[in-house]
Amino acid sequence: MDITNKKHIALISVHGDPAVEIGKEEAGGQNVYVRHVGEALAHQGWHVDMFTRASSAEQPKIVEHGPHCRTIRLSAGPEAFVPRDEIFGYAGTFVNELLKFQQETGIQYPLVHTNYWISSWVGMQLKKHQPLKQVHTYHSLGAVKYKSITTIPMIATTRLSVEKTVLETAERIVATSPQEQEHMRSLVSTKGNIDIIPCGTDIQRFGSIDKQAARAALGIDSDAIVVFYVGRFDERKGIETLVRAVGQSQFRDNEKLRLVIGGGSRPGQSDGKERDRIEGIVAELGLSNITSFPGRLGDTTLPAYYAAADVCVVPSHYEPFGLVAIEAMASGTPVVASDVGGLQFTVVPEQTGLLAPAKDEAAFAAAIDRIISNPEWRNQLGAAARTRVESKFSWDGVAHQLSDLYTTLLEKPALEKPAKVLAQASA
Repeated sequence: MDITNKKHIALISVHGDPAVEIGKEEAGGQNVYVRHVGEALAHQGWHVDMFTRASSAEQPKIVEHGPHCRTIRLSAGPEAFVPRDEIFGYAGTFVNELLKFQQETGIQYPLVHTNYWISSWVGMQLKKHQPLKQVHTYHSLGAVKYKSITTIPMIATTRLSVEKTVLETAERIVATSPQEQEHMRSLVSTKGNIDIIPCGTDIQRFGSIDKQAARAALGIDSDAIVVFYVGRFDERKGIETLVRAVGQSQFRDNEKLRLVIGGGSRPGQSDGKERDRIEGIVAELGLSNITSFPGRLGDTTLPAYYAAADVCVVPSHYEPFGLVAIEAMASGTPVVASDVGGLQFTVVPEQTGLLAPAKDEAAFAAAIDRIISNPEWRNQLGAAARTRVESKFSWDGVAHQLSDLYTTLLEKPALEKPAKVLAQASA
């Protein structure tokens, strides 16, 4: 294989734009993962093209992140925001546009790394047109998600079928934690090849500022007690559990207590409606005077908020990995998280933070109280958290593992896929 072509790889993230501002609707952990993996792989010599769907006519079609790393926005459906459960209807157009881009540029991708189930379908379709190896990261499993919600979307049957097919046909699946791997095996399929490679974080950026400097920069009193959440406004993120836990905290009447709920929202969209609901619960519990909603936290302010916090709470109903947890830990801040999914892997109970049953507000209240009532132990947890992230979760380390995986797969001869399997992939 020509070395020039061998070094070209495509990261596909149809609904998660790697170049978009983190914190906007549908912009979260997946966007961070794809962007940082792409940039780190480029530093290691790969030519990385990251493909996503254009969601605004004003956006540039190509964003250069650095030498050999760029985001390419393809027109598939309206150039406007589309909820992720509605994007699959444009996936066929996305495939055609990607093939057209290849034809126009002459670039061949011997390997594609797809992200989320919609992208996995795109990867499987590309395999019908050209010889390539597919690596896939789920970011979220439908089989797990649909257990935690009451209203199952119409797309569910298609999603579950696609997720099973890609597990059984991709050259390699990347699970971000042992817990995610176990869910794949028990809920999706016993077939397929899975490697465990965690998500990463920027250990230079997170942890670059100490607590008091961060509080001074943010205008937070030096002796405040700060409980922090950051993430999308989505019912599955469990923000209600956090708010009700603070309402039950032994510190709720302490004038120094501050609850900071960070994350962007769009009025009228699903996340804006969830923010309105959360604000209603805050008011109902009489917590409005201690609660702030700073909105989307950009790259420059997010590290300061993590550092300023006494504890970061990740109350998700489910997380395959939990990027917020390791960002907080990298900042030297202990984490109270739901005892689910990848959070059982990233957070070490009694060493880097505490775990509590999802949706159990009393358990979250008790865990939060334990940490903030013992500052010395809090500092020990924070120091151990930073050490754990440095040793296991840097982006460069993650990219090195992926690079080794890609190289190993590209050295193997391509195997012809049975026509029957490919037919299932497009069903």
